[in-house]
Amino acid sequence: MAEILVYVDHVDGAVRKPTLELLTLARRLGEPVAVALGAGAEATAPALAEHGAVKVLTADAPEFAEYLVVPKVDALQAAYEQVSPAAVLVPSSAEGKEVAARLAVRIGSGIITDAVDLEAGDEGPVATQSAFAASFTTKSRVSKGTPVITVKPNSAPVEAAPAAGAVEALAVTFSAQATGTKVTARTPRESTGRPELTEAAIVVSGGRGVNGAENFSVIEALADSLGAAVGASRAAVDAGWYPHSNQVGQTGKSVSPQLYIASGISGAIQHRAGMQTSKTIVAINKDSEAPIFDLVDYGVVGDLFDVVPQLTEEVKTRKG
Repeated sequence: MAEILVYVDHVDGAVRKPTLELLTLARRLGEPVAVALGAGAEATAPALAEHGAVKVLTADAPEFAEYLVVPKVDALQAAYEQVSPAAVLVPSSAEGKEVAARLAVRIGSGIITDAVDLEAGDEGPVATQSAFAASFTTKSRVSKGTPVITVKPNSAPVEAAPAAGAVEALAVTFSAQATGTKVTARTPRESTGRPELTEAAIVVSGGRGVNGAENFSVIEALADSLGAAVGASRAAVDAGWYPHSNQVGQTGKSVSPQLYIASGISGAIQHRAGMQTSKTIVAINKDSEAPIFDLVDYGVVGDLFDVVPQLTEEVKTRKG
């Protein structure tokens, strides 16, 4: 069976959910071979083996932490040359897409980004994507070289499938470009206790209708009752009501949760581009003509300050 290279996104050995989803997709195409880099790489092996990795290639060197992107591309290229995989899968984060694009250029292959599903085809993996702000769904495959594909979070379930997970050291020779851009400082992101926006199964977002930074507490209360992440529209971010790091949309983050709740968001195309692939969409807006209602699975016409607190209390009641 063909081997599928899976690039591992982890923090000091703790494997992030999008990588476990990639392993589910990789098993549809062949045998997953994981590539874990940096501090804690070997510690990823148990989780990767539990979710189907037949082999875990690991490498650690100061370059992975001290310099941007290129050392990781060097390592992934080394893994590619060692394994000769049928495809390379990478989480569709900002860094992941840069790593994938650079690798594709180096190995002379085509690349598909932001896939939301993968299936085996007669001529290689077939990727499903959302195009033109998710107005169309397309299926495509790479026609030259080994497919390099980045996959959006929440595109597949996390499924346990125990495998050998044999750990092997990956020999990496860093290129001259590897030390071209040095990281001079890092600032840990302040923890809110909520899930990462792009990985969350549920996202609750607020927009212009929230009408002030102080009113986002209503959105946060609903999110916390559901164990959800908090998002914001561009209008809310531009007004200074919520950080840009929480912006959902074409110039913010793209999310694809199981449930997306939009409160006080009109549904401009910029916002829709970042959340239209959500599995279930609920909108709360007092304007019955708001464009968001053309998109949703469930819509509530009403004042969010009446509806959202009631919804929060109902969630708490049912949970407790």
